[in-house]
Parts: sequence; C-alpha cells; structure tokens
Amino acid sequence: MNDILDPLPTTPKSREEFDIEIKGTIGQPFVKNAKMSSRDCDVFYADKQAIFNINLDIGANEIIAMIGPSGCGKSTYLRVLNRMNDTIPICRVTGQHLLEGENIYSKKMDPVLLRARVGMVFQKPNPFPKSIYDNVAYGARLHGLAANKSELNEVVEKSLIKAGLFNEVKDDLHKAGTGLSGGQQQRLCIARAIAIDPEVILMDEPTSALDPIATAIIEELMDELKENYTIAIVTHSMQQAARVSQRTAYFHLGKLVEVNNTDTIFTNPKHQLTENYITGRFG
Repeated sequence: MNDILDPLPTTPKSREEFDIEIKGTIGQPFVKNAKMSSRDCDVFYADKQAIFNINLDIGANEIIAMIGPSGCGKSTYLRVLNRMNDTIPICRVTGQHLLEGENIYSKKMDPVLLRARVGMVFQKPNPFPKSIYDNVAYGARLHGLAANKSELNEVVEKSLIKAGLFNEVKDDLHKAGTGLSGGQQQRLCIARAIAIDPEVILMDEPTSALDPIATAIIEELMDELKENYTIAIVTHSMQQAARVSQRTAYFHLGKLVEVNNTDTIFTNPKHQLTENYITGRFG
C-alpha cells in the first residue's frame, strides 16, 4: 500500500506508547562501504510528519530489505533516496542524504540525472505503451548513452539478458511490452532500469502483484543483480526479506526501530516491536 495514502496512526495512546518504546535504532544502521547514507532524515507532508530521524547506510553490492506494517514509512523513505518525493508539492525532506559522498539534495544535483544513477522498480509493472525494444532503449536514448543503432541494440540485448528476459522475447522485440505476462512485464521494467547503468536499484514491493513462480524468478534475478548493483527493497513478505537480503531494516510508525543482518533480525531480534511483527502479533 502506498504510504502516502495510508496515514500514520494518530491516537494519543499509540503515539505515547511509541515514544516510550523507541529511543533509538537498535543494531547496525551504519556500514563501512556505504553506497548511500541518510542522517537525521525527517519527511513531512504539509504539517504531518511521516518519517522521524532516520539514520541508515545502504552498503555497496548488498540487498537491504525494509519491512514493517503498512503506513510505517518504508516507501516514503525509499522515495527519499532518488528524490521521487520532489514530485509531491506538499512533501518536505530534511537531513543529509549522500550517494557516494555526494549530497543528492544539493542544488547542483539534477534530479533527472540522479534517477539515472538510482533507478526504481515499482509495485505494479508499468511498461510504457511501446515495443519491448523501445521500453528498454528509452533511457539510453534520453541520456545519450548510445552513439548509434548498433550500440543501442547492444544496450537493449545486454539489459534484457541481465533481467533474464532476452531468451523469452528475442524474436518479439517489436511487440508491445504491455502484452507480456505480469512477471515478464516486471522483468522488462527491471531491464529498462538497468539499461542506463544505475548504481542503485530501488524496488518498492516488486513482486506483490505476481504469482509465486514469477516471484521466484524475480528473487533469483535480484540475487544475480547484487553482484553489480546495490539494491534496496520494500517488501511486506518477511519470507522474501529472509530469502533475498543481507540486511533487514524494521520500520514502525515512521521510525527505524532495528536494522541488522537478516539472519539476526529473523532469529534473534533485539527490540520487542521487531519480534512482535516477525512473529505475527501485529502488522
């Protein structure tokens, strides 16, 4: 569910309990080889605060999963990382946010170029109403990454191969991307994202609309992609987080409660809220 449309609980009791229980993030929010970093991240929608003081590093070539109940700020935070929240007039983001040490909210940072470096795959597959070829070639054309048709063909082919889709569509590249199955469409969107050679790929519940077979294919693909990319995934499936990620971050009511190695989060969580969520007591 979209965090913007799923507001935080506002009852005094829940907020009071929340403030008593959460004094600071538990675990390992910081890593030595950080690809992206956030410090003191707050996010507001008009006068309503949605995220509170997030401090988190995303390591190079790791998959970090962000879990938690609906409306807890996961997707909102994910959109901080490539400035997708800029498209929402009432949204305001504060704090320091770095990509390879560079301030992504600097006036010198072009959001379009940032999103080429930090790609995004959404919950529902959203191929353009174009051919499979043109879907993948779109970003390369936009950013001038191919000098001629031959280079563009190479970009398309390599991207489809990396997305595990080339063998299935190589004879149908002229056909509409919207005519593919749901799982194929999502892999097409991944191919489109990696065609511009991003450094980071953000995935917002990328398999929630897919069947188990398509989900397994996407998860296997993520494991392969982490060799060349840094991946942050929002998921409501704790089983998926356990399968694909090296670290897991648990969000609750707009705060980062706990982040640690995934095995530790799922076998020995340090915060009671994390344990309650993982064991199904709420959420």
